[in-house]
Amino acid sequence: MTGGATVAGVVVLAALAVVAAAGRDWGTEEEDRGNGTAGRGEVTYDGRALILDGARRMLFSGDMHYPRSTPQIWPGLIAKAKKGGLDVIQTYVFWNAHEPVQGQYNFEGRYDLVKFIREIHSQGLYVSLRIGPFIESEWKYGGLPFWLRDIPNITFRSDNEPFKRHMQKFVTKIVNLMKDERLFYPQGGPIIISQIENEYKLVEAAFHSKGPPYVQWAAAMAVNLQTGVPWMMCKQDDAPHPIINTCNGLICGETFLGPNSPNKPALWTENWTSRYPVYGQDQRYRSAADLAFAVALFIARKKGSFVNYYMYHGGTNFGRFASSYVTTSYYDGAPLDEYGLIWQPTWAHLRELHAAVKQSAEPLLWGEYSNHSFGPQQEGHVFATESECVAFLVNFDKHRVSTIQFGEEVFQLAPKSISILSQCRELVFQTGQINAQHGLRTAQVVQSLNHVDRWKIFREPIPTIPGKISNVGNQLCEHLSTTKDETDYPWYLTAYNSRRNGNGQLVLIIEAHAHMLHAFINNNYVGSVHGSHDKPGNIILQAPISVREGRNFISLLCVMVGSPDSGAYMERRSFGVLRVSIKRRQQKPHSMNNEHWKHQVGLSGETNKIYTYEGSSRAEWTTIDKSMHLPLIWYKTTFDTPWGNDPVTLNLSSMRKGEVWINGESIGRYWVSFKTPSGQPSQSMYHIPRFFLKTGENLLVLMEEIGGDPLQITVNTMSVTRIYGSVSEFSTPSLLSRDNHPAVHLRCQKGKHITDVEFASYGNPVEDCRGSGRSCQGSCHAEMSEFIVKNACLGRRKCVVPVRAAKFGGDPCPGIPKSLSVVAICG
Repeated sequence: MTGGATVAGVVVLAALAVVAAAGRDWGTEEEDRGNGTAGRGEVTYDGRALILDGARRMLFSGDMHYPRSTPQIWPGLIAKAKKGGLDVIQTYVFWNAHEPVQGQYNFEGRYDLVKFIREIHSQGLYVSLRIGPFIESEWKYGGLPFWLRDIPNITFRSDNEPFKRHMQKFVTKIVNLMKDERLFYPQGGPIIISQIENEYKLVEAAFHSKGPPYVQWAAAMAVNLQTGVPWMMCKQDDAPHPIINTCNGLICGETFLGPNSPNKPALWTENWTSRYPVYGQDQRYRSAADLAFAVALFIARKKGSFVNYYMYHGGTNFGRFASSYVTTSYYDGAPLDEYGLIWQPTWAHLRELHAAVKQSAEPLLWGEYSNHSFGPQQEGHVFATESECVAFLVNFDKHRVSTIQFGEEVFQLAPKSISILSQCRELVFQTGQINAQHGLRTAQVVQSLNHVDRWKIFREPIPTIPGKISNVGNQLCEHLSTTKDETDYPWYLTAYNSRRNGNGQLVLIIEAHAHMLHAFINNNYVGSVHGSHDKPGNIILQAPISVREGRNFISLLCVMVGSPDSGAYMERRSFGVLRVSIKRRQQKPHSMNNEHWKHQVGLSGETNKIYTYEGSSRAEWTTIDKSMHLPLIWYKTTFDTPWGNDPVTLNLSSMRKGEVWINGESIGRYWVSFKTPSGQPSQSMYHIPRFFLKTGENLLVLMEEIGGDPLQITVNTMSVTRIYGSVSEFSTPSLLSRDNHPAVHLRCQKGKHITDVEFASYGNPVEDCRGSGRSCQGSCHAEMSEFIVKNACLGRRKCVVPVRAAKFGGDPCPGIPKSLSVVAICG
């Protein structure tokens, strides 16, 4: 790297005269993407980018997972992604959703992969198909079907013939399905790249000599399927040729070692838009500025030409598909939130970044690259062809503005920010300058379910003699082998004979490798204990108990909150009750491990499917009476479908732990009682897709493990009701706006319009005024501010207000830097 601003300026001027090493063969966007007709060439690549019909492409992509939403909202999600500047939708393929029973396939409803890909294609976007078939993805068993565990002599994800045989069969089935539907790019379809395996390098060493041959086999198997598009392996720096090794992570511009061949492009398959939430932890959101900085740095430093956001829309982990301790809501802080609403300012800020990068696609993909140093924490990256140039000026200093000379201009680089210069002169985007509007999402109560007479309960019987015996013998059974992952709940049942020959309190001691455990003696609740995501070891319950003389029944309910999704030797993982003993005072504990144990799989209500209309009609429901706050209670009521199109949610903050069904469809597990360090539940609002609802009344059933208050449950609609924008008169104008001046852009979600302007000030208002009121005004304020903004915005879905003095009747305070801040209400 060269040092000093003067030297760097000379280099930049020289770079403008450099001729690109390769020629350019650009078609129009429509020509490149085709019109769904066959006859296009194979997708190839070189050291700069993926190549479609002879043209290198700069591609922005976003993960959306078809099982985590419903087909009814796929079109809207994809349309918002396209408007956000994406070119590609990326998705995993979920083996255990498609083949839940060996040889029986499901490609219906939420699992209609072909329909999902066709919808993407119809909107003019490409597809990155991550077949895996191991996917992790915070999805139960990492996407592997549980029946694989019962295949004799199998070892997952290794040079093991049984596993390879089943993996190849499924991958081949998916590839053939895509071929039959003509969905690969050379056939006229949208699939331009596929992935085999997933982050295997993280576990490869654990398989010793069985690891590397498996990588070679997986690569060869995939390539031999002859799809006409490249294959990739993420986090596999030794991916065999011609497989492309890609990066996953938060800061691939800093951590990625680069492609393992100069003839492979730099692809970022997972740029994490937040961190996936787990029960017991606070949500960890990622700022729009940090995301944009990471993307720009990857493109500049690594010559990146493909960036995928994981997730762009996270959606919902319906049913029991979430992995261990993972919440039902998935990546709610993505550019499109769990409900499909636009998450601002992230969505719009990234949209501006995509526009700035694509404006300079030619030098980025074809230009000669040079880098420059402006200080210990400042650097520049230049891409130049004979006619075009783009520069990325980077300031890593998190606290100070940096002033540098670049070429003939002086630039102020904001803290932890990257400035993009079109033609190496004109500032078109700053990652640290957020001009996009912010939005406040609110839940509006539309129905309170507080009528006690409308609720019914079913008491889950505490078994002492199991109705369905899966194992009887002198042993404690393994959880997953017993349940086959068809339920979270196996019962462990035995008896204890007590003789009145001693005094002192008895203590029941249970050790289990599980997520939660509930203990009952003679049908009476004794206590519970649970683990956590960060401490996945054994849990121990020590509870005082009272027993009667003679025979006492011990009933233990072992609970899993999702199965594991990663790691080596997953087929060997074991869970369940490990040790049970009873102790009196200081005496040696009496071990119950070798007693005559019986086991029951699942709850009675599950077995009889009382969460469905048919199953519910057969169950013996009673009035609530005094059953609230008791453990193992099923609750049932009905509610009306909310009017309109806003997303629907249940507020379960008054409940504790369990699962919830709407019209027989599980919308996921809830665990409200597991509080985060901040004292709040990790999730209290639970999404009900409108497709699950009926006209009129809907059946709501909850299985409450610990005890809650259903009378406090509310049905809500979710929307963005308050929007806020603040833009400086010195801000870089939007590339997507017709106006060449800085402006505040406000927009309500579809179906709503601006009903009120709570605050507007052109002057020097408080920097972050997302509330309202005169307290946000600074010492400088144009009196016409509110009038001008209301005139431009009231009654409209969207509006643009330029930030210039003439718009507000002149400069209210000459010599003072000014901005415009607006808080508006959407309704």
